[in-house]
Amino acid sequence: MAENNDLLVSATNLRIEGQSSEGWNPIIKGVDLHVNRGEILGLIGESGAGKSTLGLAMMGYTRDGCRISDGEVNFDGVDLRRASRGVRRKLRSSRIAYVAQSAAASFNPAYRLIDQYAEFPVLRKTATKEEAYRDARELYAKIQLPDPDEIGFRYPHQVSGGQLQRAMTAMAMACRPDLIIFDEPTTALDVTTQIEVLGAIRDIVSEFNTAAVYITHDLAVVAQMADRIKVLKDGHEVEEAETRQMLSTPREEYTKSLWAVREFRAQPKPQPEVDAKPLLSVRNVSANYGAVTVLDDISLDVYEGTTVAIVGESGSGKSTTARCITGLLPPKTGSIELDGRVLPNALKNRNREDLRHVQMIYQMADTALNPFQTIRDIVARPVEFYLGLKGKAKRDRVDELLHMIGLEPDKFGHRLPPELSGGQKQRVGIARALAAEPKLIICDEITSALDQLVAEGILRLLDQLQQELKMTYMFITHDLATVKAIADSVIVVKSGKVVEHSDKAALFEPPYHPYTEELLSSVPDMDPDWLTNMLAERRSRR
Repeated sequence: MAENNDLLVSATNLRIEGQSSEGWNPIIKGVDLHVNRGEILGLIGESGAGKSTLGLAMMGYTRDGCRISDGEVNFDGVDLRRASRGVRRKLRSSRIAYVAQSAAASFNPAYRLIDQYAEFPVLRKTATKEEAYRDARELYAKIQLPDPDEIGFRYPHQVSGGQLQRAMTAMAMACRPDLIIFDEPTTALDVTTQIEVLGAIRDIVSEFNTAAVYITHDLAVVAQMADRIKVLKDGHEVEEAETRQMLSTPREEYTKSLWAVREFRAQPKPQPEVDAKPLLSVRNVSANYGAVTVLDDISLDVYEGTTVAIVGESGSGKSTTARCITGLLPPKTGSIELDGRVLPNALKNRNREDLRHVQMIYQMADTALNPFQTIRDIVARPVEFYLGLKGKAKRDRVDELLHMIGLEPDKFGHRLPPELSGGQKQRVGIARALAAEPKLIICDEITSALDQLVAEGILRLLDQLQQELKMTYMFITHDLATVKAIADSVIVVKSGKVVEHSDKAALFEPPYHPYTEELLSSVPDMDPDWLTNMLAERRSRR
């Protein structure tokens, strides 16, 4: 542990409460925390453990409906709990920064990326606009954004989710803060990009002697990033130790269960029997965003009752392929055939049955569910729209769907999405897709924002539904461990092209396509030296 004069931020007996219809309920229950300059503290635990709430409290901030009820938060001699609102706001725009998990919900869609980067340096008079622009380009290059000199002049909707996450990481570093709270900053990134971003974060912390709190559900990532790891569960501290000690000899059974859950994704999945004719055929599809080609002659097949995984780096065309299949982005060329029928390219030209048979579960349940509708209403809408059920028949079907996804109707049906955990919200997304009784469900990075215990539950649920209902999935992901757990076949895409299409067993056995080999070698493991060694190897090849 560093000497006391290196201590930057600390919390003592911190207690945070959240308001509900029953009154104030405890969220953080007497946690102590300290972070030294130049140090990264990792916070891990399952969904609802209090990781993000604790991280935000290190900024003197609580979400609406929450309050710090006891304890202290001290930042470099300033009592953040008792400081004025003006003092806290000034610190949060200059000396403390936050990198949110959902970049799509954090950027202003009406302003270019580089203008949002430059806002606070210019406002705080630490840089002119031209200096801030120049600094943005340098950081964009450092974290491996494509075309770093020009990408900042795009709007948030004109870049991929992974690129947007990197742009937000750069924006947090704009004022060179003393403390950065990283809240799942790489969940939207593919493994090849993640290496460079993690390396950039470590370099920034070291170069500027910055303190950092790194919140994540990815144990392999926290092993690379943290000097110390604190484990949380239900608002309590389970244990804390230096990273190597925590990885080699965790004391508590709960911590050991987090380590053990990784084994599920290594279990082989039996190969299903498939029909001779595919359920979905995509033939020679190309698509553009404006003048930019994002898909180039894509072809693929998906068979009934199977799971096809689409993997590739950020911006490779994974989600764009899904947008073309669903009709949200009409292809420029090519055709899409479902169960022997060619689908109209544009969503507006598809009939209700076309829409019903291709459903999608989105990556960010926070932004995919209407926060003002109850869970029952969210699931009931497609039941009525697609199946025409009303009254008691509709209520019974909604109850059946909620039971199917493991949520009790009487307990959860009346709740709003903000009252649910991330895993529970994702289950609601699954129920909404199932409500249409589709032939194909497209799952777009649906476990990337979830902790590993919750993600395991979602994957097991999807597998159970596939066995019971003979569901067909297209699973878009950058997590190759998830591919091993759920996929029957794998499509690897790069720069809008299919570079490999094979069954899962063949993909994970040599010889590899060069790009597939790069993806496989970029999957982090639990060795704390892995990232250092990988970065050194990459830089030696340049």
